[in-house]
Parts: sequence; structure tokens; C-alpha cells
Amino acid sequence: MRLPVIHGLIRRRLLVNFRVDAEIMRRFLPAPFRPKLHGGYAIAGICLIRLEQIRPGFLPSFFGVSSENAAHRIAVLWDEPSGKSREGVFIPRRDTGSWLSHLAGGRVFPGEHQLADFAVTDDASGIAMSIHARDGKMTVQLRARESEALPESSCFASLAESSAFFEGGSVGYSVTRDCCRLDGIRLRTESWQVRPLAVEHVESTFFADESVFPRGSVAFDHALIMRDITHQWHVMDDMVTG
Repeated sequence: MRLPVIHGLIRRRLLVNFRVDAEIMRRFLPAPFRPKLHGGYAIAGICLIRLEQIRPGFLPSFFGVSSENAAHRIAVLWDEPSGKSREGVFIPRRDTGSWLSHLAGGRVFPGEHQLADFAVTDDASGIAMSIHARDGKMTVQLRARESEALPESSCFASLAESSAFFEGGSVGYSVTRDCCRLDGIRLRTESWQVRPLAVEHVESTFFADESVFPRGSVAFDHALIMRDITHQWHVMDDMVTG
């Protein structure tokens, strides 16, 4: 049985974003998804999130648990049977440093998580992360600091433009062990406020895989940060792919 609503606090959330050749991304995505484009590019990235006070809605916050998590995600559109277009994110991989999230993901709440080791520094000098999945299939390295503006090389003209693009992606569908079924979940936040994050160094084996993303088809674009956001996770119906 899955809990219908999970409450908690987003202590820190980084959206590290890449622009990707749209045709390459179309080939990667399962039906019914198609890439949500900006400036002619598909937009993908890594959501690096520290969650605290995570618990069922009927329990007080001091019963909650904390975890560091990473989700590789792609902004997508799809059409409902009625013909209405929807938007959200497709999540080909989730990783967590929490044994509880690893065991409960896909069972008690949507989203199957692989176990990973997280080394995180978050202080006045900046943010540094080193993440290594225990199955050996994913690593992420990041050094960054809060900033006042997006990089000039970004395909987004302003922070407001970027914020609006990502705010619409509150529904996520995650890959499961069942090749034709995706877990669905919706993130609801009490507020939405992002700030620019200047990235000094970023590596992701997911985006460095040239068998999926040929050389030159993907590039870092910009990053955002959110802090101290009360939120809820709501279970969505599973999606069947084909």
C-alpha cells in the first residue's frame, strides 16, 4: 500500500540544468513523452535535493526522516487521451543516501531509488557534492556557489524565464523495474522561489555517456537553488509506456 501524501521540508534543492539536442532527446524518451523545448533545445538536468522531516501527513514533523537524493530528469510534454497537453518531468534514474528511501521507494511511496554515497559540504564558501552510486552506474561531482545572475551562455534570457519553465514541471514519472510502467508523483510547494547558482565544476556520468548523448549534443546551461521550502508529495496514477 502506498501512502497518498507525504509531508516534509526541502532544506536544499539544486536544479543543475543541461541543454540537449532536441532530436537526440526525442530518440531517448519513451512514448508518450516528447521534450519540452526552450530556445530550440531539450532541457535536462539533475535535481540534487536534501529532504528533512519526511513523514506521512498524519504525523508531526519530529517523526520525520532526512535524506540526500539525486534525480536525473528531463522536461517533457505529453498528450492525454482527451488531447490535452500536459507537462512534467521524465526521471530515468533516482538515487538516495537513505536505506529507508531505497527500501520504501516504489512500495510505500512512488519512485524506486538506487543506493548511493553522498559527500556534501554546504557552507558560506559554497556547495560541494560528490555522489557515487553503489551499483557503479552513476557519479556526480559538483562545486558551486550562490550568485546573482544566470551565466551569459545560458539559453534562458533571465532568472524569471528559467523559474517559470521549471515551476511547471511539478509532476514526475520515474522508471521502475517494470519496463512498461512509470511511477507518478506530484510535488506541491507552499512557495516557489529560486536563485541562480554559479557552477564552478560539474560532472555527470549520465550526461557524459556518448552512447546516449553523442559528443557535442549536450552542454551545461545553468543552475538554480531553493532553500527551506515546506512541501508535499502526492501519489499520481502510474503511466504505461509503449
